[in-house]
Amino acid sequence: VATASNEVAGLLAKRLKTETQGEVLFSAADRGRYATDASIYQVKPVGVFVPRFAHEVSTAMAICRDLGVPIVPRGGGTSQCGQTTGAGLVIDHTKHIRNVLALDVEKRTVEVEPGMVLDHLNASLKKHGLWFPVDVSTSAQATLGGMAGNNSCGSRSIAYGNMVHNVLGAKAWLSDGTAINMGLFDQSTGRAKAIGEFVQQLATQLKPELEAHWPKVLRRVAGYNLDIFHNQNEKPYTGDGSVNLAHLLVGSEGTLALTHSLTLRLSPLPRAKVLGVVNFPTFVQAMQAAQHIVKLGTPGALSAVELVDRTMIDLAMLNPAFAPTMRSALIGEPEAILLVEFHGEDKAL
Repeated sequence: VATASNEVAGLLAKRLKTETQGEVLFSAADRGRYATDASIYQVKPVGVFVPRFAHEVSTAMAICRDLGVPIVPRGGGTSQCGQTTGAGLVIDHTKHIRNVLALDVEKRTVEVEPGMVLDHLNASLKKHGLWFPVDVSTSAQATLGGMAGNNSCGSRSIAYGNMVHNVLGAKAWLSDGTAINMGLFDQSTGRAKAIGEFVQQLATQLKPELEAHWPKVLRRVAGYNLDIFHNQNEKPYTGDGSVNLAHLLVGSEGTLALTHSLTLRLSPLPRAKVLGVVNFPTFVQAMQAAQHIVKLGTPGALSAVELVDRTMIDLAMLNPAFAPTMRSALIGEPEAILLVEFHGEDKAL
């Protein structure tokens, strides 16, 4: 992995301190702290920049372009594949670039900065009877920017879809510093429209390849969403067949643009929940049953199916907070259980 020289690192730190009001963290301890995330990987960055204001992200990008330093945008660092580790300049959005920019309760949309943590957003939405339903297990740390980067799904994606199905728009900076607004293709202008037309041409040219080889799965992060013009996703990207260019950025892991803000679709908080616990004598039987369980209930009512294996059962039994609940849910000594959740707007679920 290429790393910046000590001279370049020194120039980078000096310019960041001079041209911004953000925190410039280049000590060995800081670089070591940001060398890891929730993955097994460890790569020391050249340094860390914590912007105080959103426009300082663009300033840092310009400085990095001048000095030839790569950029590693970072949110909560909860991904397990090393996406937030790298030898470039880490830009940490979580301290200051984490605000709600606009909320429309009637239209059920919200615009947020990329450093906004999911739990913090949902806490602010609760009084309006709304939530953002891409509920990843690391919701107390995961940021919306990072979730868009890796197309997060969450345990309730079976009902609400993935991140890509709940992003309505994205404002971002391209590598050359151009600010773009990615939204509906038929309403796009300027650089965004040109990008969309290029991808549309690619999708048309590669249509046979897309149909033959594109994975027909709900969540795919092994490449870019070229199929937004010719859907191959198990769940269409949009409900009305329109094309949204913001979906090009979702799942791109920060390789196409650096997020300024995201416009998200919100959902009503469910008024009723029902949880079923199904015990299985073997792990394989539990896995085989999932395909049948997901077909139960009225359309949209089934919200989650979670598999808990014997290891997790044993660990839960050792935790005083979980043990009483687990004992009431277990029948005999199951090797696995499936937790099946239903959501409903009506209390009579």
